[in-house]
This record gives sequence, C-alpha cells and structure tokens, in this order.
Amino acid sequence: MRRFAFVIGAALPLALATAAQAEDVVIRIEAKRGTDAARATAEGWSTEFPDVVTFPLADGWVGIALGPMPREEAVPRLEQLKQERKVPGDSFLSAAEGRELTRIGAAAGTTIPAAAETPAGNASTFPQGAAQEQAEPAAGDLAGEDAPAEPETAAEPAPAQFVLRLESTTDRARAEEMLAKWRETLPEAGLWTLPNGRLAIGFGPMDEATGTAWLKAFKDAGAVPKDAFLAPGEDMGEIAIIGKVPDLGAPPAPDAASVPMPPLEDIQRALRWAGHYDGGIDGKDGPKTRAAIAEEIVRLRASPDTATAMAELIRRREAWRAEMGLAELRDAHTGLALPAPMEKLQFDRAERALSIYGPKDGSGAALILFSQPGGQQEMLDLAGLVTALGWVPAPERKVERGSVVLDGRNQTHIGHAEGRVVDGRVQGFVLIWPISDPEGQHRLAAEISDNLARFAPGAGEAQPEAPAIAPALAPTVAQD
Repeated sequence: MRRFAFVIGAALPLALATAAQAEDVVIRIEAKRGTDAARATAEGWSTEFPDVVTFPLADGWVGIALGPMPREEAVPRLEQLKQERKVPGDSFLSAAEGRELTRIGAAAGTTIPAAAETPAGNASTFPQGAAQEQAEPAAGDLAGEDAPAEPETAAEPAPAQFVLRLESTTDRARAEEMLAKWRETLPEAGLWTLPNGRLAIGFGPMDEATGTAWLKAFKDAGAVPKDAFLAPGEDMGEIAIIGKVPDLGAPPAPDAASVPMPPLEDIQRALRWAGHYDGGIDGKDGPKTRAAIAEEIVRLRASPDTATAMAELIRRREAWRAEMGLAELRDAHTGLALPAPMEKLQFDRAERALSIYGPKDGSGAALILFSQPGGQQEMLDLAGLVTALGWVPAPERKVERGSVVLDGRNQTHIGHAEGRVVDGRVQGFVLIWPISDPEGQHRLAAEISDNLARFAPGAGEAQPEAPAIAPALAPTVAQD
C-alpha cells in the first residue's frame, strides 16, 4: 500500500530559478520498473488527475508524472498537492523538454509535445492500495535543469511511516465529533477510513522510532488512551479528513551521549513558571513533579527524552527572564529580596508595613511588598487591606494555616497577592499586571513566589536604607 513520505528539498540559485521560469515541467510522482506495471499504476492515477503522463527512464524504469505545464504553475500546484497529501511527499519537478511523454487516460497512448499545456489536476485524494517504488530523481531534475545523460537508478525505499491510532468508530458523525475533541489537544489529528470500513482518529505520520518514543510519552502524560497504538501507515486505509504532519522532536539516537538530568529543584521552578506545577520547590521526586514533567514533555514537544525536554524548558525560562529584564530587588524597608522587572517599576513610597513600587513609563505594572510581626490573624488583616484597596479586585481566596493567596482581575489589570507567616512575621507581595499579558503575569508571580526571601531585618527593626537593585540577569539599577 502507499507509504507516507517526507519532502526532499533542493536548493536552487536565484539565477537558475529566474532562467527556469519559462520552461515546461512535469510533476514526478512515481516510477515503476516495466511498461505494464507503470501503465497499470498510471491508469489508477488518471482516475483522479486528467493530466497523467508516462515517460521512459533508464534501465527499464518508467516515470509517472502530471503535466506538462509551465514551471510557474507547477510550483504552487506541487506545494498544494503535498500539503494535502495527494501526491507522495518526495514528488518533485522535472524538466519536460526532451522527454517522450505518453498521455494516460482518455487519450491513452497519445504522445504529446513536451511544451504542450494541460489543465491543472483534480485535487481529489489519490487512490490507496498500490505498492509504491520510487526512482531516484536525477541531479538535473532536482536543480530544475536538464539532467546529464546518465542512468537513473532506483532510490532506497523511504522509511516506513506510522500513525498513532487513538480510537475508532463505525459512525461518521460520531467520528467527526471525536476528531474535533482530539484536535483540542492534538490539533494535527486526522480521520482515516480503515480497510474494514471503520473510521479511526490518528496522529501522524512519523517514523517508527519517533512514534514509539512519543507514544510512551503521550501515555505517561495521560494524553492518549491506554490502548492507543502505533499502526503502519499502509494499514490506515484512506484519509477521510486530512490532518497535519506533527512537529515532534526526534528521540536521541541510540549511540548518542545521554543528556544529563538537570537538578530537580531547577526543573520544579521551570515547571511552575510554565504553569504545570503547583507543588513545593523541594527537589524531591514526588507524584506531582512526575505528572508535571510528563505533561510538559507533551506540551513542549522538544523531545520525548525527559532530560533533553527539561533542559530545553529551563533554557526557555532563562531566555524569558532575560527578556523580561528581571533583577534581584533588595528592599530595605521590608527586608525582602525577590526577582522583579525593574524596567517596568519604580519606587514610590514606604508606608508602615508596606513598600510600594508603581508603574514606570506607563507600564501598567505595580508591586507592593509587606512585612510586619504577627501570625495568622495579622496575615488575614493584611489580606483584607489588599482587597479593600482594590489591588486584587473581587478576589478568589485560598486560605491555609500560615498562608493566603488572592487572585482577581477586572477590565484593566490582574491582581495576585500572597502572604505567609514565617518565623513570627507576616510577609508577602502583591503583583499588579496589565490584563493584556496573562501569561507574563502568571510567570512573574511564580518567579516572585518561588524566590521571595528575607535578607535583613525590616525598617522597624534596624536603620532603613534606600531601596536598591542587586544584579541577577540584568545590570544593577539604582532606585531614587
């Protein structure tokens, strides 16, 4: 049966591409050894395309193509047919000049001039079930030039392609509902009509090594059914609703050196930053950490290998921190240290237990730090003050022994506050962020929460100092 194939690209210098615009070409889709085999296959193609032709190659091979047509028409047509998977993925353009082209179909056996124009082909799905043997394209074909007079040899067969089969049904309406649901998490999924008539949701194609590794990763994350399996592409029948080729990171080569696992505490911080972990930053390998790692591997799709995927996630977090301009703020009034986007904030004032940083250059951001002696009741009193001042509008409250979290938003901003009782003191922060950047707000709140620490007694316990910024990922910035 027809196998999936990947595109083989070829670079073309600008000068050659410009000169080739006026020439006629054919879209090479297959090659068969022997005239009878080639004609039988070409006749199958001709039921779907009106411009199928055959032409002799070297060593008894016969090429099967669409055309001829001007190159400027052939280029977009080939691209569209490949995107829709209606021709093999390694189809390519070949010069029509000098070839003996024989029309297949209504005008079977007619030899046509190489320069003749033919209408664009029908875009229907190509017939399934025919064995496919590809001939190696000549170097001149790939470059858009006439090939030197040298034999064309058969290429190595393309690697077998597989599809991750998710579930199936006999009902078309139900199948389309299932496909729509699966596309919420796997947007590339498609629908196949199996040889037995059932309709199957699939995700692919991919080579076997990639499919095997990602099937395990998807199952570990609970992203696919436990009985999902990898099916050979040739067993999937016909495509009923086309999907897309998924962009999946390749698994490590068998002989490749293993990537070292990053420290688990760094992984937990990156997972919280990504929004997939709400456990403690303790460096312990618990069920929450394992579940978050599995979920993030599927979301990131960088690699099915845990160490490789987590190293990439940590790299992305560091790049975001640098882009955000995070620096370590050491606030003398409260004695608290934390990462803060000081390019968007400026010190405003200190009032009793509060240290207030307002928006800088119209950023719409604000940060309030608080620290005072007390316990559970004092913490709840501060939470009430935050609500009354509207810093966290209409908040949802999560209160536990020794901690409180407030989340709320209105038409202009998102408010997030956290308070904790630590060693007989209530300390915490309020982050106000523009409503237009919810992802940035979540990530920044996670960074502050995970790194908030006391570096000195507060102003009520020692002589106050001017607020200062210590360098983290950005240069030191002095505050007035």
